[in-house]
Amino acid sequence: MQTVVTAKLKLNTTPEQFKALRTTQLAYRDSLNYVSQYAFAHGKMSNAVRLQDATYEEIRLRFHLPSQMACSVPRQVGASYKTLWTKVKNNAVHRKEGKTKKRYKGLDKAPKFISPTLTYQYKKDYTFKKEQQVSILTLEGRVIVPYTGYNKHVALIQRGAEIGASKLWYDKPKKQFYLLVSLEIETADPTPETHKQVAGVDVGMRYLAVTATMQGDCTFHSGKQIVPKANHSARLRKRLQKKGTRSATRRLVAISGRERRLKQNTNHVVSKRIVLQHPQSLIGLEHLTDIRERTKRRKGKNAKQRKANRTFSKWSFAELHSMIAYKALLHRSMAIKVDANSTSQACPKCGHTCKENRPNKGLLFVCQNCQYTLHADLVGARNIAMRTLLIRQDWIGTGLLSVRAFCVGR
Repeated sequence: MQTVVTAKLKLNTTPEQFKALRTTQLAYRDSLNYVSQYAFAHGKMSNAVRLQDATYEEIRLRFHLPSQMACSVPRQVGASYKTLWTKVKNNAVHRKEGKTKKRYKGLDKAPKFISPTLTYQYKKDYTFKKEQQVSILTLEGRVIVPYTGYNKHVALIQRGAEIGASKLWYDKPKKQFYLLVSLEIETADPTPETHKQVAGVDVGMRYLAVTATMQGDCTFHSGKQIVPKANHSARLRKRLQKKGTRSATRRLVAISGRERRLKQNTNHVVSKRIVLQHPQSLIGLEHLTDIRERTKRRKGKNAKQRKANRTFSKWSFAELHSMIAYKALLHRSMAIKVDANSTSQACPKCGHTCKENRPNKGLLFVCQNCQYTLHADLVGARNIAMRTLLIRQDWIGTGLLSVRAFCVGR
């Protein structure tokens, strides 16, 4: 079974190499916007082959990109348009079913690529050399740059791990280039015999994650110290956006990076704790796709309602799920997605499900049928654990994971 991890390599460039990489990066971004405008003008085209046939020569002439990069640009734009078309179609279905009244506007104008992140293909645009050096293609030819990184990732690269595409990422505040390399690692294929335990993970804001097992064990990972910092960043960002000066814009960039690092570090810590607590287990995660369309949100324009909507939409739960998934595979466990419908409203004892089971939508769960009382987030985690157990039992009987379960990380 293949597991994909991303190695973040710091490039130690000279001033000449820095200039060459930056020029290449900006030319790549300009070519993305050119192809995006072309695709929008020709029926919002998402076919990468047709885009490449129509724009390849112009990309080479106008932006002077090497051949492989000129092929990567239409593929990236085509993939972006396919994603937008999928969102448009899903939005149409949700509007027809009455789940939302909002029309998705992602294709009302041509998508604009702002980030200068550049995609490289292994053995075509970049290759690794001896003594921790990497050869990278630029508009002026190849440059050989020394790199540093996490020791385990560097060891995987040097031992001949299967290397995929990479991204050249520029940290603007630090004026530093990083190469984000995808590595495929071989892990043992999971079986019901190797994954005898199950655990459920419920995510939220009061508690970033709550885990529960069928043996009654539970763990709460609080967001008490993190959420106030995120709220402070939101208030500060609002004031700076209102001010609108150049110095305010620079502060916004710094705040954005700090908040992103805070969330990423927190998700890393929480996911690592969860995986280490449940070795050789089947870890159930909520299937949160289209959760904003499937749940009723507060409506209105007063400060309390805006704060509630911001609170529920700002934390990166998908990132936390992805970190749990790949760390689980590295520790001989596996994460799967289960149905998230009514996990915090269904009684784990008698199965009675209704909104009244959570008085005032608070942290207390009180079953209106059997009066079973428990912490609401723990109820959600236990329900997820039971649904994960059902999938494991079906796995034992059929030898295949149920089609209802989505295996993360495969």
